[in-house]
Amino acid sequence: MIKNVISYRVIYGDTDQMGVVYYANYLRWFESGRSELLRQIGLPYGQIEEQGFHFPVTEVSCRYAQSARYDELVKIETELGALGRATLTFNYRISRDIDDSLLATGWTRHACINHAGRVSRLPKALENALKDSNQTSDV
Repeated sequence: MIKNVISYRVIYGDTDQMGVVYYANYLRWFESGRSELLRQIGLPYGQIEEQGFHFPVTEVSCRYAQSARYDELVKIETELGALGRATLTFNYRISRDIDDSLLATGWTRHACINHAGRVSRLPKALENALKDSNQTSDV
């Protein structure tokens, strides 16, 4: 499967009063990982939008294992989980960079819609780029 790994340094604004990362920020990190994966295959999200397509989240799941804290370096691993006719599913693993300890896992499912807000088949360019990248990553 196609996989992307990025690092992120936790900023003070990511944390709550207890000094741990606020739970909803993990979903922002999922988005960062997803955006970088699309950039990696040569189709950044902005380019997809220019073609008239959007990918709203239709489902999300996040299981928290440990808390991340201010100034820690975390690793965000993103991979394509499933590719449907009009849907994409991405899987995520967030870990502490220093020791690879698991912080959270999750997934997001996205519908492909056009500018009118109607469900649409995935753009061919995206489908081909994902399939091509998937084949080269399995080698």
